[in-house]
Amino acid sequence: MPPKNAAEGTGPVAVLVVTWNSAAVLPEFIASLPAGMAGLDWRLVVADNDSADDTVAVLSALAPDATVVQTGRNAGYAAGVNAALGAAARWDGGFRAALVCNPDIRMRPGCAKVLVDALGSELPDGDRVGISVPLLYEEEDGAPLQSLRRESSVTRALGEAVVGNRRAGRFPRWSEMVTDPAAYEGPTRADWATGALMALSKDCLDTCGAWDESFFLYSEETEYCLRAGDHGYATRLEPTASAMHLGGDSQVSPRLWTLLTLNRVRLYGRRHGPVATTAFRAAVLLRETSRAALGRPASRAAAAALLSSSALRATPGP
Repeated sequence: MPPKNAAEGTGPVAVLVVTWNSAAVLPEFIASLPAGMAGLDWRLVVADNDSADDTVAVLSALAPDATVVQTGRNAGYAAGVNAALGAAARWDGGFRAALVCNPDIRMRPGCAKVLVDALGSELPDGDRVGISVPLLYEEEDGAPLQSLRRESSVTRALGEAVVGNRRAGRFPRWSEMVTDPAAYEGPTRADWATGALMALSKDCLDTCGAWDESFFLYSEETEYCLRAGDHGYATRLEPTASAMHLGGDSQVSPRLWTLLTLNRVRLYGRRHGPVATTAFRAAVLLRETSRAALGRPASRAAAAALLSSSALRATPGP
């Protein structure tokens, strides 16, 4: 359990962004920061994973005061977050909280202050909010994305395989996805949330340590939220904070969907024994093969990778 005097630290809020060939989306992201961060003292830190486009030049032109860390390689998302955290930790006075966000996020006015102010709140069970997330939208006037998740289990993987994650999501036992609209109408605790934008308390970061760089892409935010929960730091949606998220290519790219699927199984194996992991892998394979039979190329690629034991031992990069 976190200490009852858990504080958010001193210094500015560190806005951490990991870029890789992000020149096209950075101008709008940078332009949205003053309104999104309104009411907070903040500084921008960007970890660039060896972009081949004009990402670094765009940063120099539009955000000359930003701290830019060049990793020198396509190191992965978690490694980029760690590099940015390391740079912020070297500031005089440190930082009071961190906002980890994708460069394709567009925060709405006041979003970050709501998230940061929620950190450290004590919950009825004695846990404290260590990670806060906003409502995410793909379209300006659309419905919020269903970004909250439950921890993986064999029964949830089976439910998603048999009836689909969105339909099964109405029943907590049968799906990882939280689809109940009521969950997105008020502050809601979740096992984890999609990581396009999340605020993390300094206390949570100090306790949980670095992000797991063995997950090149996908499952790194899942692992961190679950690890935080193990230490008594809750992940909670703050629906009065909101942002646009322009991403979503994992749904259409066979390469990225395969990576997402393999990392999901790898993470489950980290937290469970071999028998349960074998059952979980079989349930995920059932889902992917059933969707491959319906003509979904991404699921065909994921199913082939799941059948390969060597694929699960490695974390392929893009």
